[in-house]
Amino acid sequence: MPGQKKNSLEQRRRSHARGLSAEAWAAWYLRLTGWRILKHRYKTGAGEIDLIAKRRKTVAFVEVKARKTRSAALEAVTPASQKRITRAAKIFVSEHPKAGFFTLRFDVIVIRPWALPERIENAFEAWD
Repeated sequence: MPGQKKNSLEQRRRSHARGLSAEAWAAWYLRLTGWRILKHRYKTGAGEIDLIAKRRKTVAFVEVKARKTRSAALEAVTPASQKRITRAAKIFVSEHPKAGFFTLRFDVIVIRPWALPERIENAFEAWD
């Protein structure tokens, strides 16, 4: 069915654009609350981290989720995505050894329609 394939491709494009927009909103929110963005869309062979931000002695690896509800956003941060983010964070720390002297944590920022971004600190623990 050619029409379905086209719709599927269009849906993926819209989802990708929505994700980029959500990441931009999350970065804006972090900057307004005193964070410095170190990396946007940090890509490694192990996976990608949406944002890496620093404030004082804390480095946060941030997963951004744009969903209609907070619970839907948190459900989207699956154990598999947590493992992927953890592996990518370990690569970041190995490439930037000074980061190891900071408090490292994994945050989630939820982007919902008509609401300010919501940051959930220490949303999950690092996987081994």
